[in-house]
Amino acid sequence: MEELARLAGITVRTLRFYRERKLIPPPRREGRVAWYDEHHLARLRTITALLERGHTLSGIAELAEAFDHGRDVADLLGVGTPTEEEPVRLTPEDLADHFGAEATPDNLAAAMDLGYLGTDGDELVHISRSLLDVSATLVREGIPLAEVLMAGKRVREHTEALADLFADLVLRHAPEEDLQRLRPLARDAVQAELSLALDRRLRKQA
Repeated sequence: MEELARLAGITVRTLRFYRERKLIPPPRREGRVAWYDEHHLARLRTITALLERGHTLSGIAELAEAFDHGRDVADLLGVGTPTEEEPVRLTPEDLADHFGAEATPDNLAAAMDLGYLGTDGDELVHISRSLLDVSATLVREGIPLAEVLMAGKRVREHTEALADLFADLVLRHAPEEDLQRLRPLARDAVQAELSLALDRRLRKQA
């Protein structure tokens, strides 16, 4: 315990307090000896970083619980990694830097339920750098993360339908292996239609 506290830059008394609050998992015990490892040290450094970013101990405890019960990234990504989107590894501190006070346990759980976030050891994995950047930018513009995630859920429903429409169109007239080759056409068509739809909406607002 003394060695762990020293490496984490905290006092043994603080470490005991964190243990009592269940902010860190219990040590591995061999007889009367308690062994801590890199996982415990990473969690302690995360707690310190989140406290420095203005999070409360109660909020950190809730974040830790959501983190510990989150979906494993292997389940999230399925058989393989996305073919075009770039997954991003994040520490809890990175998440707080991206979303500030909006990085709440409820929003973390919602992002995991939506399939944006999964866990891998002491790290979070976001399935798409593009979606992460868009979400963080919208939050910086003053839009609550909870509403961004709700919008993301609706977008997911529409894009699933669009993917089915395009796949059905191609597979009616071409072999299955052509679906991967032609997928950029679906992306370009949706991007163009969305751009035109936004033009129409902006003209209505003017």
